[in-house]
Amino acid sequence: MGKVARFLAALLLPALVAVAAAPTPPPAREAGYPGSMAALGDSITQANNACCGPGDRPENSWATGDGPGDGVASHYERLLRLDPAIRGNNANLSVSGAKASDLPRQAAQATETRADYVTVLVGANDLCAPSPESMTPVESFRSHVAEALETLDQMRPRPQILVASIPNLYGLWSALRNDPAAQSAWSGSRICQSMLAASNTEDMRQQVVERQLAFNGVLAEACGKYPTCRTDGGAVFAHMPSPGDVSTLDYFHPSLQGQAILADITWRALWQD
Repeated sequence: MGKVARFLAALLLPALVAVAAAPTPPPAREAGYPGSMAALGDSITQANNACCGPGDRPENSWATGDGPGDGVASHYERLLRLDPAIRGNNANLSVSGAKASDLPRQAAQATETRADYVTVLVGANDLCAPSPESMTPVESFRSHVAEALETLDQMRPRPQILVASIPNLYGLWSALRNDPAAQSAWSGSRICQSMLAASNTEDMRQQVVERQLAFNGVLAEACGKYPTCRTDGGAVFAHMPSPGDVSTLDYFHPSLQGQAILADITWRALWQD
């Protein structure tokens, strides 16, 4: 398969898999919208480096953020406008640097909050390894995701769950590959070298694409087993980032604009406006 064909397959296949696997949208709770929510995942959901200085910025998170005037209409803020019962019940349980192996622990924490709604965005750190060979194996990823979703499904009442696909790492590299500042940041901080190392060949990058395809397929398949779980249909992965979507603090994490786009894409997958 040629490079162009392989990239197009990487872009389209997980979306098709996820759409096929997604169940009928779960019904809203009897009183209307969720009265509480929890967010699981990694530094993307912690809004790490989104603005204003290095570090986690959970107030700017696409999922549970409540930062006034940041331009990010998070799921929590949108739900708050629809039903004030959720006010203050927005637990961000994600952990910067977390891999899928931490997801079952986070899911157990979510059960303690008795969240009505849970978002899941995980997998970037399983892909972002020192080399393509050291990425998380697919079966390990599958096991951790399955355990976490099973834990959430055992809650009573069952929460509504949104599982997002992993943002497109090849698209990130493509958007910033010719930016000297990005190249310097990626090299100096050793960020996601499996994809972003300047010395990588195209074949090495395609190994990461293929693993991401597999991970997104795992997420869709695992979610499809539960009637209260829905994926984004591959929409987050399908979004090709622009330079403005990416933080200039590390040229890797979403900026405020990127967080806002992530919130829009994932909201449409479950709630719609």
